[in-house]
Amino acid sequence: MTMNGRHDGKVALIAGASKGIGAATAELLAREGAAVVLVARSVEPTEALAEAIRQAGGRALAIAADVADDTAMRQAVEAGLEAFGRLDIAFNNATDGPRPAPLAELDLDGFDRGIRTNVRGTFVGMRHEIPAMLASGGGAIVNMASLAGVIGVSGLGAYVSGKAGIIGLSKVAALDYADRGIRINVVAPGPILTHHLEAAGPEAQRQAGLATPMRRIGRAEEVASVVSWLCSDAASFVTGVVLPIDGGQSAGNKIQNTYRQGEPMRAAG
Repeated sequence: MTMNGRHDGKVALIAGASKGIGAATAELLAREGAAVVLVARSVEPTEALAEAIRQAGGRALAIAADVADDTAMRQAVEAGLEAFGRLDIAFNNATDGPRPAPLAELDLDGFDRGIRTNVRGTFVGMRHEIPAMLASGGGAIVNMASLAGVIGVSGLGAYVSGKAGIIGLSKVAALDYADRGIRINVVAPGPILTHHLEAAGPEAQRQAGLATPMRRIGRAEEVASVVSWLCSDAASFVTGVVLPIDGGQSAGNKIQNTYRQGEPMRAAG
């Protein structure tokens, strides 16, 4: 594991860490010197990732938890503090929701699940991360939204509502703690090659790439590098921002619908 020292001595919690952007971010932060606390519902892939990081010379702890469960997240933060002594970085990345459908046809239970994981899950995460960071002298939180939460996408009422809710919640939190040493920002990716887009197939990937001015889809590692920067001292005067990672999509006045085969090309891993 090549360490560049950007996050030496820091401890990071990644929620939704089992795959995709969450896993890529955990690996990057570990390479950059941070001890990582990996939180996800999926036990086996999360523990496998933690073991891979440890085998490469990093420090990692895997915890199985539902991010929207207040007790489970409190215990996850406490376990990280017990193992590593502090908390400096948090990346709230978990997402969920129903299959795409016109608004009146959305599955009600699925809609509730999307709001629970995205909005409540982000709130619950920050509710326990912030006190731990205050005790450690400050820190940085990045919450995962989506370009869809900024501009809206037809057929994704639950997903868009959840991601827009994360943006509003994050801005409030950024204002609440701006003078207390905690910076809180949001990333809003466009089409990123995670398991959702991989499952959609080559044609969907091609169409998603053509929908960006850069004419390609993004990689999980490209999102991870932005998260790492936002959590670093290089971004010390940055808080309350929503940062698109979208190949230029948000610079235009029309966003093409890049969702195919009944499954959204979600950014979050």
